[in-house]
Amino acid sequence: MSSSNSSESELLKSLLEPLLEDFQYWFGRSRTFLETTEVLFLTAEQQADLLARVAQSQLEVSAAQSLFKAIGGQAGIETSVLAPWHQLISECWQVFHRHRLAGASPSTQREAQE
Repeated sequence: MSSSNSSESELLKSLLEPLLEDFQYWFGRSRTFLETTEVLFLTAEQQADLLARVAQSQLEVSAAQSLFKAIGGQAGIETSVLAPWHQLISECWQVFHRHRLAGASPSTQREAQE
C-alpha cells in the first residue's frame, strides 16, 4: 500500500469510526427514551413509528460498523446513507427538546404502562 493510500485510510478511520460511534450513542439514547417515556405531544402510533425507525437505524449502523471493520477501513460510506441517520437523530433531538420545554423530565417513566 502506498503512503498516500495509507494516510487516506487513516484519515477515513479517524473520521468515520467516531461518527458511527456517535450514531450508535444517540440512537441508543433515543431508543431508551422512547421505550421508557410517554411523549405527550406524540400519538402512540407516532412514538412507535419513531422508535421503530430508531431501532432500524441502529441495526443499519451496526452493519456499517461491522463492514467497515471487516474491510479494515478501506472504504467509506456514501453520504446518501449517512444523511437519513443524521436527519433521524435531529428529529429525536427535537423531540427531546420539546419534551424538556414542556416541563417533563427526560427520565419520566411511562406511567400508562405500569
